[in-house]
Amino acid sequence: MEVHAEIVRLELAETFVISRESQDWADVVHVRLSHDGVVGRGEAAPIDRYRETAGSALEFVERNGHLVGDDPFALEAIGSRLAEIPGEQAAKAALDAALHDLQGKLLDAPVNRLLGLPREGPPTSWTVWLGDPDDMARRAERAAADFRRLKLKLGGGDGLDVERVRAVRGVTDRPLQVDVNEWWSLDEALDACEELATLGVDYVEQPLRQGDPGGTELRRRSRVPIYVDEDCHTLGDVAACAEIAHGITIKLAKSGGIREAIRMAHAARALGLGVMLGCMIESGLGIAAGCAVAPLCDHVDLDGNLLLAHDPVPGPVFRDGVQVASEGAGLGCG
Repeated sequence: MEVHAEIVRLELAETFVISRESQDWADVVHVRLSHDGVVGRGEAAPIDRYRETAGSALEFVERNGHLVGDDPFALEAIGSRLAEIPGEQAAKAALDAALHDLQGKLLDAPVNRLLGLPREGPPTSWTVWLGDPDDMARRAERAAADFRRLKLKLGGGDGLDVERVRAVRGVTDRPLQVDVNEWWSLDEALDACEELATLGVDYVEQPLRQGDPGGTELRRRSRVPIYVDEDCHTLGDVAACAEIAHGITIKLAKSGGIREAIRMAHAARALGLGVMLGCMIESGLGIAAGCAVAPLCDHVDLDGNLLLAHDPVPGPVFRDGVQVASEGAGLGCG
């Protein structure tokens, strides 16, 4: 197979703010695999938190793309070869997505049918980025008209996180989840979760730093379910998460692709854990790969393409609060 990759800049409609950073754009890497005149495409959305950039993802694909070999259906063998090289999970996810896209196009079938899954998963949440309480409430009230659940970014470091949730709850009765992005201490998390329970928050995502020894105590004492994101990357992390959380957050950019994400979802179920599917800032191409896994999950946060000023590769259709996979062959993004 021939492999080609390039960096694509995605411009955001509004500045996006979380506890660690703010951004107006995101660089992703688009990968193309050509086989017998058919092209499969995938997207890498590198995560700075793990020292991955668009440049490092591009370099990985250019240096290791030959490892996909000549058989686009040999996913297990290809995945094993790529896994021998540490890091660059987003680049691996792009190659994995491109292989699934290529398979679907060669067989003239959508990826969800190849996987035996429906086109639709749970409704996606809309991310209300970090701001002052009144500002977040205004944005949440607008979003509630189109989205069936909301995800609030917390971790302001100013003692106002619960007030942010209270302000949003004052303008909408939509289901709420919150994402703290590793910003609370154990004591802060225990205090906040007590109040968030009274505000009807469904769950708290990654309140503590990755690897925080207080995770087990927080899981035991919290009145609100705890989901972990930064603590859970691949299948090998899932079992340990059962000790510190009630659920895990899967992202293709962390797992290395659709195939590993499916393994993680099944392992989580076996351990009695809930499953959330998240995303980064991505185009429709990246979100389309997420849609392939979404039906296996309890909660879905696939709004990355909806945050863009312009989506260069549209694919899924946003309908009644749900990201619905395209009926086209492969990932359905052309």
